[in-house]
Amino acid sequence: MIEVVASMARGPVFLAGELMECLITFTNPMSHLSTSASSEMLAWASAQIHCQFHASENRVALPAQGNKQDVQAESDTVLIPSRGERGQCMLDTPPKILFCDLRLDPGESKTYSYSELVPVDGPPSFRGQAVKYVYKLTIGCQRVNSPIKLLRVPFRVLVLQGMPEPPFPQDEEVSPSNPFLEEEEASRRDARPLERALDMLMVTTSRRCPHMFNITNMRGKVAKFCIFKTVYRLGEDIVGTFNFSEGDIPCLQYSVSLQSEEEIQEHYQRRPGQAVSVSGHGRHMESCLHTASSHFSLPIPLNVTPGFSTDIVALRWRLHFEFVTAREPMEPPTVHQNQSEVTVWSGAEHVDVDTFSWDLPIKVLPTNPALASYVSQFSGTNSINI
Repeated sequence: MIEVVASMARGPVFLAGELMECLITFTNPMSHLSTSASSEMLAWASAQIHCQFHASENRVALPAQGNKQDVQAESDTVLIPSRGERGQCMLDTPPKILFCDLRLDPGESKTYSYSELVPVDGPPSFRGQAVKYVYKLTIGCQRVNSPIKLLRVPFRVLVLQGMPEPPFPQDEEVSPSNPFLEEEEASRRDARPLERALDMLMVTTSRRCPHMFNITNMRGKVAKFCIFKTVYRLGEDIVGTFNFSEGDIPCLQYSVSLQSEEEIQEHYQRRPGQAVSVSGHGRHMESCLHTASSHFSLPIPLNVTPGFSTDIVALRWRLHFEFVTAREPMEPPTVHQNQSEVTVWSGAEHVDVDTFSWDLPIKVLPTNPALASYVSQFSGTNSINI
């Protein structure tokens, strides 16, 4: 028996275009003192990245495909990374050979390093109601005259879509000059694509420009709403404020929900005019009668998928507001200036109300993959015995 362990040391989350590194260790666990100990042999091992696509047949109409044989003969030495997986393999990288003819004595282990750029032309990892995109690193191993054994390590891919073009050429020195840094070291630092992408992401999501909205219904003005920006990173807090003192209509209650919209592109919809799938990721609700101002803070979870669009599906983000307003003016409780006793005010038992909603589109972008790794459902490590 040989134990195979694959481990992504930096974590299981990567940006598209980033270099992924994985250490793969092969061990003969038998002790050399055992009477039955013997050397173990492996003919070869290779590794590659692939992305599996799965769609709900009730919501997505995919073009018919020919029958594909997913059966691998015991003597076959061709690695099919998606063998036994659900859905279609829509993207894969060329396989890389780790070794040929490996011999391990009892207690001996050998470690190989696999590195590959995460494809930039693929979708992000996504588990929606109608569509799923799943990335895995697959390591294939084979003994002589034995079937191929597959070890899969799932990981998450974040894709930067909708980012503005950098305002400077990529080969131009953009960092402030520092006399304590050597020029070669600074150039090498700026040449790293991950750092350039994270710098641009930070600049884009750090810009603050207050946006003001007048909240009104058919009876008049309810409040003024202010949000400081509409572009966010995963893990950020969305903060907004309400000013009810400028409203003419009493507002009894409001709620704000962070929602994502999963829409199948028209060409792939199972039914014409198919409804958009909406998922909630957080909600703030507050009673606000006779309140001059209020605010809310909604965190964006680190484990959700930023907005993206492919030929099949588009994911967008929005804030969904719901307001409950009174149809008639409601007088606030009066407190006399020289009153010393405590006054208890009881609200009305019956109030005629109106309700209305409003959606504000926002943009959600990725974050530093090292930060997202802390809450990932994947461990970045897996093992198999062959």
